[in-house]
Amino acid sequence: MHIEGSEIIKNLPDTGVLFISNHQTYFADVVAMFHVFNASLSGREDNIKNVGYMWHPKLNIYYVAASETMHEGILPRILAYAGAITVERTWRAKGKDIKREVNPNDTENIKIALNDGWVITFPQGTTRSFKPVRKGTAHIIKQHKPIVVPIVIDGFRRSFDRKGLRIKKKGILQSMVIKEPLVIDYDNESIEEIVEKIEFAIEQHPSLLKVIPVEVLQEQEELDKKRKWEY
Repeated sequence: MHIEGSEIIKNLPDTGVLFISNHQTYFADVVAMFHVFNASLSGREDNIKNVGYMWHPKLNIYYVAASETMHEGILPRILAYAGAITVERTWRAKGKDIKREVNPNDTENIKIALNDGWVITFPQGTTRSFKPVRKGTAHIIKQHKPIVVPIVIDGFRRSFDRKGLRIKKKGILQSMVIKEPLVIDYDNESIEEIVEKIEFAIEQHPSLLKVIPVEVLQEQEELDKKRKWEY
C-alpha cells in the first residue's frame, strides 16, 4: 500500500474527528484505515510494516455503515461489533430507490461516537464512483463541528470483490492519501457549499469525471504488473 499524509494522523486530537472518504469496497477500505491510523499513531511514517502497532491499538475508531449491509451474513455481523454505527439509508434499501426521513437515533449515535473518538464516513453512501455526496454528512458537520479530514483511496476496487472480503486480483497497488483538515465556516457556510467542498476534497466532484484513454489504462495495467514484483 502506498500511503501519503500519515503525519497528519499523529497531530489529531483523540476525539471529535470525522474522516470523509470515497468508497470502493464495503469492508477493505475501513480495515485499511484502521491499520494506517494505528501505524501512524505508533510512529510509522507512511507505511504499515511491522504490525506490532496492533498490540495497543486505538479502539475508539468508528465507521458509518448501512444497517442492511451489516446484517447480511455472519462476518458482517461480527465486523459490526468492531465499531459500526449502523444507519438506515434514506434514499435506497434492498436495491430499490426509496424516500424516507432521517432516523434521529442515527445522527445521535454519530454524535456519541464523535464525542468518544474518531468516525469514518463515506459521504456518497455507495461504492460507485462519482455518485452525489449525501447532504446528511454536511448536516452532521454543521451541527457537531468536528475536525474534518479527507481521505482519497484507490486500487481497492480492482484488488477485492465489492464486499472487500475476497481477493479479486493480486499485484494491484492500493493507495491512501490523507489530506489536511478542511477549513470550514460551520456557522456561515451553507449545506450546499459544504457538500461541494466534500466532493472536491475526496475527488468525487462531477467536474473531475473524465474519459480515460485506452492507452492510459494499458499503461496502468503494465505498472500494476511491475508493482507486483516491486512491492
